[in-house]
Amino acid sequence: MSADIKFAPDFTLQGLDKNGETTIFRLDDLLAEKKPLVLYFYPKDDTPGCVAEASDFRDNMEEIDKIAVVAGISPDTIESHSRFREKYGLTFALLSDPDRKVIRAYSALSQTSVLDKVVWGTVRSTFIISPDKKIAASWREVRVLGHVSEVLSELKKMQQG
Repeated sequence: MSADIKFAPDFTLQGLDKNGETTIFRLDDLLAEKKPLVLYFYPKDDTPGCVAEASDFRDNMEEIDKIAVVAGISPDTIESHSRFREKYGLTFALLSDPDRKVIRAYSALSQTSVLDKVVWGTVRSTFIISPDKKIAASWREVRVLGHVSEVLSELKKMQQG
């Protein structure tokens, strides 16, 4: 997503809700509580960086839940998300984007070279989306350590007006 795009692209994806039930998610559904949405993109379930990031969100959900909704998106399957959620006790939505359409719409897709082959991968990125679908804050090429604290700090600033 280029810097001049101010509104979050709409989407419809299948995923697991915070209770682990399979459902269809639309951007409007995630914003229905009239709270900001923390939408984060991550490369792959059950890999070290993704576990650390998801666990950090999980460990801060009591505080985050008061002011925002969290959803993670990766190209992994619902089955993979289910194992990931259960293994780490995750209590927020995990959405599946196997075609990477939403990942691409948010410019969270990047080309890299692995063993002389060009491959596409998900760039760890986070967006705070206001209830009126505006991008209120964004982070690209996220470094996991301390990131959730930064997101929480930004949410608190937004809450104070």
